[in-house]
Amino acid sequence: MELAEYLPIVILATLALAFAVLSLSASALLRPNKPTPAKLAPYECGIVPERLPKGERFSVKFYVVAMLFIIFDVETIFLFPWAVGFRQLGLFGLVEMAVFIALVFVAYVYVWKKGGLDWQRDERRRAGAAVDTARADAREPTHAG
Repeated sequence: MELAEYLPIVILATLALAFAVLSLSASALLRPNKPTPAKLAPYECGIVPERLPKGERFSVKFYVVAMLFIIFDVETIFLFPWAVGFRQLGLFGLVEMAVFIALVFVAYVYVWKKGGLDWQRDERRRAGAAVDTARADAREPTHAG
């Protein structure tokens, strides 16, 4: 193959890159820039983001839930190729997918029973511990003097 055959691709790639750079440059130069407190406020969920104090870390629960989401999401993605080839797979494919879904369901029930999907369990435990501590402090006699 000659290099001349690639010339249209190179021209198209150059035009696409030039269009992207020029569009971003033009929007940066022409946009109004008037920041106000309302524009700078968080808008996605309405909750002001908080920084964790230095030395405090995210709970392991956060990472566990994130990993569970990814695992179940990937398992769900396996259903699409199976659905596309369902007729060609026949009874064998149906049995294999039934076994797969049963295993996913067993894993889901296990995680559910272990409290892996319960976001508020730790908060309730902390609240209960705080109440117990307050009760214990209230029962202790104070000595003046």
